[in-house]
Amino acid sequence: MKTIRLLSLLLALLLAVLLSGAVFSQEATPEPEEEMEEDVPYCTEEIAAEMRELDIYIPVISKGFQHQFWQAVKLGAEMAAEDCGVTVTFEGPETEAMVDKQLEMLQTALDKGPDALVFAALDSIAAIPLLERAQAEGIPVIAFDSGVDSDIPLATAATDNVAAAALAADMMAELIGGEGKVAVIAHDQTSRTGIDRVAGFTERIAEAYPDITVVDVQYGGGDHLRSTDIAKAIILANPDLKGFFGANEGSIIGVLNAVIELNMQGKLVVIGYDSGAQQVQAIRDGIIAGSITQNPIGIGYKAVEAAVKALRGEELDPVIDTGFFWYDATNVDDEEIAAVLYD
Repeated sequence: MKTIRLLSLLLALLLAVLLSGAVFSQEATPEPEEEMEEDVPYCTEEIAAEMRELDIYIPVISKGFQHQFWQAVKLGAEMAAEDCGVTVTFEGPETEAMVDKQLEMLQTALDKGPDALVFAALDSIAAIPLLERAQAEGIPVIAFDSGVDSDIPLATAATDNVAAAALAADMMAELIGGEGKVAVIAHDQTSRTGIDRVAGFTERIAEAYPDITVVDVQYGGGDHLRSTDIAKAIILANPDLKGFFGANEGSIIGVLNAVIELNMQGKLVVIGYDSGAQQVQAIRDGIIAGSITQNPIGIGYKAVEAAVKALRGEELDPVIDTGFFWYDATNVDDEEIAAVLYD
């Protein structure tokens, strides 16, 4: 019961403060002219009772399971399931490079005849045939984190990854003095998040900072060991490199490992994405300058909540923007930031 009460308190804080889609940057946010409406959870006790009576089952198929980010998404999905009176399962492949494994999970989930499906695609095109099957069988599909190149998902609960990565580019430009060479490691070039984060960062640099050159963009599959090797190779091949952007948790941990192993602390401006204990500690220690954090609990919660809305015939917004935040050593302990960081 203590755990449930703690989760309920955390959810209340997140829904009241964070799911409004606010974005933190280093600049002060102007005071709004009107008070923003509080984001009230959709599922009332009456709706939860209705869903329990129908014995609703919603599988959640994730892009991964091992990273702390996905565990936080899982927590949000389970909190929504509790509030909405539905049953969810949460699974994903061991690494974010295992597209075939994820497709097997998706097929198995559909074979069980679920009432709705919540899905984050590793490959935004490869999953379409199975999603077409879901559509043909009348199973509502809600996407999260990564969209799908299809109009089959009724809604997508996700971060605006282009805008978030553009903010990372702005911070990089400021911290390296507006000139020099930088590099990027991302998790993949097939998921919507991988595509959008690379595009958001590199296009912002190209458009706004003519004296900064992105010398290399590589992909480590979200695996920190593989990303470490890639980052070391890039650093050694570019001795005048000034900055490095890691576009997800596994990527930035790889960059962090490379910087430490090559004794480059303080010699490179390192910017990350997501959070996790190791990344947060590196920010406190000054090895990582700062990072973009998403709202993973909010992503999981809003995706399951949207599935319940769909089952009840509610009209959905195609995009559910769950917000993003810049954090560094100056604000990592602020209440609003601490609420979206995960260990």
